[in-house]
Amino acid sequence: MKIGIVCYPTFGGSGVVATELGLELSKRGHEIHFITYNQPVRLELLSNNVHYHEVTVPEYPLFHYQPYELALSSKLVDMVKLHEIEILHVHYAIPHAYAAYMAKKMLEEEGVYVPIVTTLHGTDITLVGSHPFYKPAVTFSINKSDAVTAVSKSLKDDTIRLFNIKNEIHVVPNFIDLDKHNNKFTDCERSMMASKEEKIITHISNLRPVKRVLDVIKVFYNIQKEMPAKLMLIGEGPERENIEYECQKLGIMDRVIFFGKSNEIDKILGFSDLFLLTSQTESFGLAALEAMASGVPVISSNTGGIPEVNAHGVSGYLSNVGDVDDMTKNALHILSDENRLKTFKENARKESLKFDLHAIVPQYEAIYEDTLARCLVS
Repeated sequence: MKIGIVCYPTFGGSGVVATELGLELSKRGHEIHFITYNQPVRLELLSNNVHYHEVTVPEYPLFHYQPYELALSSKLVDMVKLHEIEILHVHYAIPHAYAAYMAKKMLEEEGVYVPIVTTLHGTDITLVGSHPFYKPAVTFSINKSDAVTAVSKSLKDDTIRLFNIKNEIHVVPNFIDLDKHNNKFTDCERSMMASKEEKIITHISNLRPVKRVLDVIKVFYNIQKEMPAKLMLIGEGPERENIEYECQKLGIMDRVIFFGKSNEIDKILGFSDLFLLTSQTESFGLAALEAMASGVPVISSNTGGIPEVNAHGVSGYLSNVGDVDDMTKNALHILSDENRLKTFKENARKESLKFDLHAIVPQYEAIYEDTLARCLVS
């Protein structure tokens, strides 16, 4: 198949998943065309089966905000015709599904028919999409898609609850390339982060308020009172200043390492003993899955799609949002016994096998094939 993929080209979960999906599909013999405003961050290698087409938005003084959706629609029309793309897979309802539908209608005027598969990732539904200004456009975009997927059952349920959806929504979870998480690092590399007796606690996010990273700091503060420990914070975002202030106030700045946007996440996770994810809401919890794939147990909130990833009492523990005391208790329970910690690490890795890309990507292929078959009949 010739597949066009539209996504955000950033470090965010949707962009990472879309890029990894395209790369794996290309290995399975499909021709992939990424269509977005920048080359996706995980798209390191272009090949005969992988292509990138940049969407440029001309600057016109007439517009207060430049019309990206219009530029994207026009680019999709051109690329579908030029490369004979058979199906479009767009990640995020708006603006991508909205722009793809406009492209589809323009192409139909020229006798070209291309179906749209839309994947919902979370923010487009729970934050942006539920806003009254955007709700009609999101509803329209989902209902006009030829197939719709959501990355968790929780997100599917939220979508049905918030919108008047007539389309069937297939749950296809996020995935991970487990081959990339076979940790083969040396102890001397670990010593750069912590001493041998210190436990390494890790958190990865965009440090937005919804991630409740101050709860991470509080849980870690409680842990380090009971045992030697270091906290690895990976990511950048608007809460960083508040987080640093809280660390200073608690007197733990010397035990917290701020990595910012790091390209060595696999290495850091490879040495980690525990992962903290205290979010207010998560549509899936890809960071938790990456930790589990590295054999790191997870202490998390029980919100959104996280319980579908982190198995309570197996790969880690779930607590109510904001329940720092319960998270601390569960963290200390895992960390205080080496045999127990080893068991949780092994279980975390085993649970992650359910989300191996080799098991998930064929589900997308089946949806493409079914969608193409249905559209040919109609």
